[in-house]
Amino acid sequence: MFEVILLIAIIAYTSQIIIFMIGANKKYSKLKEDELPTASVIVAARNEEYNILDCIKSLDKLEYPEDKLEIIIVDDNSSDNTGKIISDFVKNKKRFKYIKTSETFGKLKGKANAISNGINISKGEIILTTDADCTVKPSWARSIASYYKKDIGIVCGYTTQKDNTAFQGMQAADFIYLLIVAAGGMNLGKPLSAIGNNMSYRRSAYDEVGGYAGIPFSVTEDFKLLMSIYTLKKYKLIYPMDEDTLVTSKPCEDLTSLYWQKKRWGVGGLDSDIIGYLVMASGFIAHLFFLIAPFLSSLNIVVLLIYKIALDFAFIKPTYEKLKIRFKITHFFAFQLYFIAYVLLLPVFLLFGKKVVWKGRTY
Repeated sequence: MFEVILLIAIIAYTSQIIIFMIGANKKYSKLKEDELPTASVIVAARNEEYNILDCIKSLDKLEYPEDKLEIIIVDDNSSDNTGKIISDFVKNKKRFKYIKTSETFGKLKGKANAISNGINISKGEIILTTDADCTVKPSWARSIASYYKKDIGIVCGYTTQKDNTAFQGMQAADFIYLLIVAAGGMNLGKPLSAIGNNMSYRRSAYDEVGGYAGIPFSVTEDFKLLMSIYTLKKYKLIYPMDEDTLVTSKPCEDLTSLYWQKKRWGVGGLDSDIIGYLVMASGFIAHLFFLIAPFLSSLNIVVLLIYKIALDFAFIKPTYEKLKIRFKITHFFAFQLYFIAYVLLLPVFLLFGKKVVWKGRTY
């Protein structure tokens, strides 16, 4: 009986992988250079003195029609030198605006409120967001905005991470894996997740749902906004696999910060609908059965493991190539161990409460 259930789990996991690969590879047409809409880049920064300079330096190099782009950096009540670093850098730079979080929108807290402060003074037709610990390519804003045909409401891009060690590399591989799932679902008409460090949305769509203040508060505000715009059933939401839209972020430095990142994502994921839960359940069950198979099955566990590893390899390796990201096989194997561990442990962590500690705040 166990072997039958195991085979069903393997088939379900395999089918899911194939479906997401098909969706993630969908192609989309672009606007011409002279058709680009006006755009506003919003970055919220809280206690990011070690990261913010690299971020704003990369934003300063953005290639976009000069009169169509503004960059708004929001200091979210930092207690370190973040504010001074920003203000010194943006001085006399016309495209930049620097503000501090000064207004509370509805019951918003933290990053969502800071972004709302930035959007409130922005003027662009398209709003792009990234994080203070990220760097963008010069082509980033132009390429993202070029996908905004009239019926497009959201365009998301891929994020990778610096990967100088196996600990960093496993996080980078995890990002790519999860974003292929996100892209595959969204491009097939069923958004499952999004990440705010490489996200954009049409202002009219944002306004129609009432902005962040008009939707229930969430520790994953980007996902909540995504689903709110999706429920309008008015716009297309797309996730093109485009190397020019790639963002690079810094990985978590230690297990503690990695734990809180994963728990924050897990708590946010509790807002998913039935499809989202089925996808998460499929991954959990498949990995659980792979783990216990040697004790309850006569199936060759070596063959099963090789199959699982080969399937995940085929899932993420082509994306590394298309996005022109360095792929290290040792980091991939570290990711395999890490992936199994957190897929199985995260539901357990969530049973002990939804408290999340992030950027010095408790939610």
